[in-house]
Amino acid sequence: MPVQIELAAEPREVQGRRVKQMRSQGWIPAVVYGHHTAPRSLQIELRALSKVLARAGESRLISLQVAGGETPQTVLVREVQRDVLNHLPLHVDFYEVSMTEKLRATVPLHFVGRSPLVASGDALLNEALTEIEVECLPADLPESIEVDISRLTDFDAIILVKDLQVSSGVELLADPNEPVANLSAVREEVVEEEVAAPAEAAEVEVVAKGKAAKGEEEVPAEE
Repeated sequence: MPVQIELAAEPREVQGRRVKQMRSQGWIPAVVYGHHTAPRSLQIELRALSKVLARAGESRLISLQVAGGETPQTVLVREVQRDVLNHLPLHVDFYEVSMTEKLRATVPLHFVGRSPLVASGDALLNEALTEIEVECLPADLPESIEVDISRLTDFDAIILVKDLQVSSGVELLADPNEPVANLSAVREEVVEEEVAAPAEAAEVEVVAKGKAAKGEEEVPAEE
């Protein structure tokens, strides 16, 4: 069974406009619910919550201990509302899981290995997917799924969803033929040299001497 991250919470009585004051005091409103759990309002200390969110994402099981409760609840993060300016959490939804029922969760993809073409600087790695939805029992939920890019040895090579390696208890909820990663060639920048415009010929005043130089004779005027 995956190692669970521990998080402490307290029952919340504050609602409505008073929630803003609660946030100013370092507490974040939250709610926990599930198939067999009635929604319950909670409040969690901001610093502790931020650390857990950074570690857990949406794919790590969390052991949520509510003050006054007898046993911790096993939950997943379902939704996080954040401030658009400082990105701090404003509200969090937790979903209580049953260890005997399958769940759906979004799992990040972890790219490993080295493509020889990328290593040589001749290609760029295109990550078409960075996460994928899975269905499994909570005990089988992977923290991440590895994608070995060392198999990308030429520009025609491509890694598809069906190429991902997961345990037998994990089902990938995506089109098996959907691209995960491939390569694109590095294009060299062509610098066009500016061609200097030819200098304009200097104007030359044509005089009689000039004509003479070309072999032209002056014809005297008839009297």
